[in-house]
Amino acid sequence: MAERRVSIVTGASQGIGRQIALALAARGDAVALAARQTARLAEVAEQIERAGGESLVVRTDVTDPASVQEMAASVVGRFDRIDAVVANSGIGGPSGPLWELDAQDWERTFEVNVHGVFHTARATVPAMIETGGGALVVIGSISGKRPLYGRSAYTASKLALVGLTRTLALETGRFGVRVNLISPGFVEGPRIDWVIRTQAQARGLPEDAVRAEFEGLSPLGRLTSATDVAEAVLFLTSDRAGGLTGIDLNVNAGVVMY
Repeated sequence: MAERRVSIVTGASQGIGRQIALALAARGDAVALAARQTARLAEVAEQIERAGGESLVVRTDVTDPASVQEMAASVVGRFDRIDAVVANSGIGGPSGPLWELDAQDWERTFEVNVHGVFHTARATVPAMIETGGGALVVIGSISGKRPLYGRSAYTASKLALVGLTRTLALETGRFGVRVNLISPGFVEGPRIDWVIRTQAQARGLPEDAVRAEFEGLSPLGRLTSATDVAEAVLFLTSDRAGGLTGIDLNVNAGVVMY
């Protein structure tokens, strides 16, 4: 029997991260669940283990380099290897015209969304190199390519991840490590509900009208689901994607096609 893959998902306590972790576990991976809220992580771990899977809960603050290094060491200590990493942790950041944003809110957005990916990659890539390869998937956003009013901090942080991904793919390819990015669309859930609400307020429109607008941008007439994103992660971390590295994969129900 093939050796069980070991995967790490940051931001695994809710939303897209939770769905990705459950999908990886259903595939048969041992999944390390990383986030700051261990109570929510424990719920995900329980769901995985009830289904016969294996998981490890590791409290992790991706903005703290020492915390991320400890997380990686804990995973290697438990499973002896790291095969795949999904750098999913992120925050929505402030909303409003750039000149009205608080500088600390701007900096916090980059601290989590960009620096957090840097710390995650820096801590985990060496373990993949040591065992002859692996896959890192970074979760970006449609906002990096289709900006929304008042979302400059989030948009800038997510577009920065495209450059990070491409450069890291160039650096790690000779070691058998593949690095790719997924740009999800308007993903169903609390965050997009908040975005729709703030967009409606900023534009003086009813929330239902903004939601209909978002859905209408898709040829499929719907928002993206967390499952859509999880399925893309399953592909990019599998051997079927062995020839793919440095790509930015749009998973957004057709809202952006470039």
